[in-house]
Amino acid sequence: MIATRTCFVALTTWILFAARLPADDKDDGFQPLFNGTNLDGWVRTNTPESTWSIQDGMLICTGKPIGELRTEKMFQNFIMEIEWRHMKPGGNAGIFIWADDITARGVPFHRGIEVQVLENAYGNSKSHTTHGDIFPIHGAKMTPVNGRGGSRAFPTESRSKASPEWNHYRIECQDGNISLAVNGKVVTQGKDCSPSKGYICLESEGGIVHYRNAKIKVLPDTPIDDSDIAIASRGYRSIYSGLDLTGWKNSKANDGHWKASDWVLSYDGKSSASDKALVSTETFGDFGFLMDFRLAEDSGIPVIQIRGASGFPFVLAGVEDSAEPAIKPGQWVRIEGTVIGSRISISVDGKARELDFKGRLPESGPLRLIPDGAVDFANIYVREIK
Repeated sequence: MIATRTCFVALTTWILFAARLPADDKDDGFQPLFNGTNLDGWVRTNTPESTWSIQDGMLICTGKPIGELRTEKMFQNFIMEIEWRHMKPGGNAGIFIWADDITARGVPFHRGIEVQVLENAYGNSKSHTTHGDIFPIHGAKMTPVNGRGGSRAFPTESRSKASPEWNHYRIECQDGNISLAVNGKVVTQGKDCSPSKGYICLESEGGIVHYRNAKIKVLPDTPIDDSDIAIASRGYRSIYSGLDLTGWKNSKANDGHWKASDWVLSYDGKSSASDKALVSTETFGDFGFLMDFRLAEDSGIPVIQIRGASGFPFVLAGVEDSAEPAIKPGQWVRIEGTVIGSRISISVDGKARELDFKGRLPESGPLRLIPDGAVDFANIYVREIK
């Protein structure tokens, strides 16, 4: 009887102890974010293949050009864990949460909530730290916990390790609230985020960064307003590498006047060639396109030629017969359009117009960018229309 009771107590004690053990990795609900071999499940938003590689189970980012890598799937509530290290002092990078499908107007980054990944030698200031700030960017919103009067949340203590040591982030996102644990302790929090459902992005921003052991635990969705959902994938892909003019061609007289300036494609306005156009090597039939441009002082409006034929100034969609200039030098303007048959639907900064070339467009052809003075282009995307 005593032996039986002893066994029962021992068994009960073992069960209670086992209940306190951490769950086995296979049963804790986490799934890897990378397969360790390739970038399946991820989209190179505005960066070329050379920016991201997988070596020895690590995801390696060269930092060039400035841009993003995002998940194929959108997420709302989840826990994400990842280890990272900068390979050079002062390196810069970030993790974006609840982001749109592509980059925001006139910048190489998505709208979303950024979790900062800075190397310690970058230095702290009144406006930022290198130990896990969280902040909304490019139209996103967040109320910081432990803020300093703005929208940025600051860490309550400094816990990140300097290059080349590894750091561990645990990012918890639930119902529009976000928290960050740095190396095992929660230090930064934000609330009332919008969007609060979207893509996860990793940022390339000049620094060589290694990532490993990235995993995610998806939590149940909760009711959410449509206005708090990021823009879902529209099928856009970048046709500008940010490193060089691969995918584009121009006349020899234009050599050196069109330049890849990281995420910006620039024309200096100084070519003496009669044809100053930069032409895509890829041809398009029915397709969608999106790009941003910025004029220099005294520059005229650039022209786009669809399928290498009919051209029109970008400004056509936004002037509405006004005598006032619709575009000011130095400001970024976003143009988006679709081409189906001979009809073009186009908008400039949201002002829409329908154009019908009544059979005068070829069935397919390249994009031609024709400047009228110095101009910058960025975020050049196309998408297929079936």
